[in-house]
Amino acid sequence: MIEASCHCGSVRIEIPRKPRSLTACNCSICRRTGARWAYYRAATVRIRGGRAALESYAWGRRNIRFVRCRRCGCLTHWEAAKNPRLHRMGINTSNVDPEILKGVRVRLLDGARTWKFLD
Repeated sequence: MIEASCHCGSVRIEIPRKPRSLTACNCSICRRTGARWAYYRAATVRIRGGRAALESYAWGRRNIRFVRCRRCGCLTHWEAAKNPRLHRMGINTSNVDPEILKGVRVRLLDGARTWKFLD
């Protein structure tokens, strides 16, 4: 089990394993937050801190919502907003100890234009 947490520790996320790869996206929100995403089945991720510690943001088609700590503002993850059958969620691995992620490939996604990987 690997733990990610926001800066203040109010939100802790447990993920089941080291990710096979990370995604760095250049869309308008990811380039502003600097997130590096790892994807997991939502059922395998445990979020600690409760809904009261979280606030979310969605825009455009509102298919996913980006979630951050209400206290310190760290972006922690994204989750499905409209489709409860979407079993995938993204964890912002910028909140994981970098030593744990050593050697994990970072893929560059052109989320701003083509939705294709650039590597």
